Parts: sequence; structure tokens; C-alpha cells
Amino acid sequence: MNSLNTYEIPILNFIQENFKCEFLDNVLPHITRWADGGFIWILAAIVLLFFKKTRKAGCVMGLSLVMGVVFGNAILKPLVARTRPYVVNPDVSLLIEQLKDYSFPSGHTLASFEGAASLMLTHRKAMGIPALIIAFVIAFSRMYLYVHYPTDVLAGAILGTIFAFISFRIINYIYKKYIENKSSARL
Repeated sequence: MNSLNTYEIPILNFIQENFKCEFLDNVLPHITRWADGGFIWILAAIVLLFFKKTRKAGCVMGLSLVMGVVFGNAILKPLVARTRPYVVNPDVSLLIEQLKDYSFPSGHTLASFEGAASLMLTHRKAMGIPALIIAFVIAFSRMYLYVHYPTDVLAGAILGTIFAFISFRIINYIYKKYIENKSSARL
């Protein structure tokens, strides 16, 4: 076990010992499945694209989700190649099936914070705060379910927020340069 795992497995065990209950055992596997492959965030981005008032938010979220897939899942996961916590501690009973990919960063958390941060940047109170709560619950579920270390989740949250911010800047630039200029030129 590497030195980082030495500090993180006890945190996961603490979560198991102090938060584990029948309610969370039933609810958190369902919540975490909503974020499988970024599903709820991809769906949200698509829905947001249909309405003029939320189209920019959909663009920001979509671009940040693409960044997460490319940099988080396609580059970082195989590069770091961190084994899952249940491999290090095989005594834990899993509530979901074992996963076939690596642990770092948490893709569920990455996508969730890309989505939530995108909405915080574009529609703070109306959609951002509820999305942020959902993102935190999904992030916690990954540790509760013993499939990610705390640093996997932390990295996913930080990267997701960074990718959302970068996407926000890019989409704002595109909107100002091309979309808003075309609208004012028609007047």
C-alpha cells in the first residue's frame, strides 16, 4: 500500500463505520448510477441547449464535460493508474459492482462538478445551488461506496470546477465575438 493510501483508507473506513446505514445503502447506489458516464449532466446540458435563456449554460456545461472526458478519463486515469480502494482493502463489502477502470480522478465527481460549476457560473441561485448540492452528494457517494479515495474525489471536484471556469470563459468569448455581434448587426 502506498503512503497516500495509508492515510486515505482510514478515512473511507471512518465513513463506513460512522455513516453506514440501511437508508444510505439503498439510496446512494441509485444516486451514483445517475452520474454513470456523466448521464444526468449530459442530459442536463442537452435540455439547457433547447432554451434561449439557458443555451449558454448548456454550451458551458457541454464543453466542460468534453474536457473532463478527454483530460480526466482518457489522459489522467490511465496515466496515474491508481487502483480502487476495494482492491487495497478487499474486506469491504461493495454495494455496487467492481469497476474496470482506474480510480484517479473520480469521473463521477469530475462530471458532477463540471455540471454544477457551469450552472453556478451561469444561473447561480436558480440552478447552480441545487446542482452543487447534487454534486456533493454524488461525490460523497463515491467514497461511501468505497470506489474512490478522498483525493480522487477532491481532484474530480477541483478539475471539474476548473474545466467549467475555462469553458465559461471560452463560451463567453464566443458569445461576445460572434453571437451578440450578429444580433446587434441585425438591428
